[in-house]
Amino acid sequence: METIALTISDETLRDGEQQVGLYLDPATKQALAHLIAATGVHQIALMPAVHEMEAQLVKQLAVQGLGLKLAASTMMSQAYIDQSQDCGVSQIILFHAVSDRLMFLRDPELSAHPAYREKTADNVSAADIQAVRQRMLAAVLTHLRYAAERGLKVWFAAEDASRADFGFLVDCVNTFGPYLEQFLLCDTVGALMPEKAYIWIHDLLACTDGTALSVHFHNDRGLALENTIQAVLAGASGISGTFNGIGERSGNAPLEQVLNGLRLRFGWQVEGIDYKALDEVTRYMDQHSFRPNPPYSAQSRWCETGIHLSSMRRDRNSYAPFADGPPEVWFGKFSGASNFQYLFEQQLKRPLSRDRYEQLRVAVKQLAIQEQRSFSVSEILALIEQGLI
Repeated sequence: METIALTISDETLRDGEQQVGLYLDPATKQALAHLIAATGVHQIALMPAVHEMEAQLVKQLAVQGLGLKLAASTMMSQAYIDQSQDCGVSQIILFHAVSDRLMFLRDPELSAHPAYREKTADNVSAADIQAVRQRMLAAVLTHLRYAAERGLKVWFAAEDASRADFGFLVDCVNTFGPYLEQFLLCDTVGALMPEKAYIWIHDLLACTDGTALSVHFHNDRGLALENTIQAVLAGASGISGTFNGIGERSGNAPLEQVLNGLRLRFGWQVEGIDYKALDEVTRYMDQHSFRPNPPYSAQSRWCETGIHLSSMRRDRNSYAPFADGPPEVWFGKFSGASNFQYLFEQQLKRPLSRDRYEQLRVAVKQLAIQEQRSFSVSEILALIEQGLI
């Protein structure tokens, strides 16, 4: 058996919990965090900005001795960077879209301009796209420098990297690399195929300046496991996934399967990993029925994450992996005002005020945490009619 160096980043408690209907209470998260830490993974990601309860959990885990393993997934804002560090972490995962499709939807200048409100990246000029790219590079650099000045170790999660322009992605890696521990390449809607995954990582390594490249692949087409293994074969220095493969839509690459698959197929044992401890994590999750939705299932079309629905209001292709049928909107801990905006404007054609959307967001988030569940459209409409939210 050959021992290899591979950085393992766990997203079970962050991306994993974004699976609609899967609620992890703080006690469960604490227990899982310690079980996951015992496996020897190098990083455990959580997101303090989701809710004050989540921030308190990160602080508690740091006090309990997991501080060096914890990483705070952090939105591109100095306030969120400060919040993450105040929770006791020494490393953060800053994230931003790198595909033209998603960057266009979030560009602060064009999104506020009336002439662009009904457009997507498919029908704007090359000059507009170039301007969007330059603004993104400048914004990310500003926040990378700020995090570095605060003494934080930084990973950059390149959202939707698998649909990004290759040349621009190379520019991102080379520009951000000096500030990073790892550049995390995300296949956000499961667009990659195994053959492409290998070539993509191989070519990126050949065209960039030595920045460590990790991968975070989604399982919409049932290929996240093989795509991740192919990325390792091509030279990726790290992998990111979840135990049991839980996560939004059809989940993520299952870490225990990737690690055992590398050992079984190639005789590669990852340095520092306790393979028996992997079984303890999956056993605990099986006892609690924490399992992913199968690819192509009806449940894999459920969407609760606010930032995703905000984008899908303007561009159906932003986060919906398949063209046949719209996503099914759900409401819960990860919802935003955009969930209600999508429901009332896109589906019901009964627009409400922005203030009302915000009121509903706050109310449903609190109710979801209190009842430890998510809510369907019919349940939400009944709650509104009854005056309960």
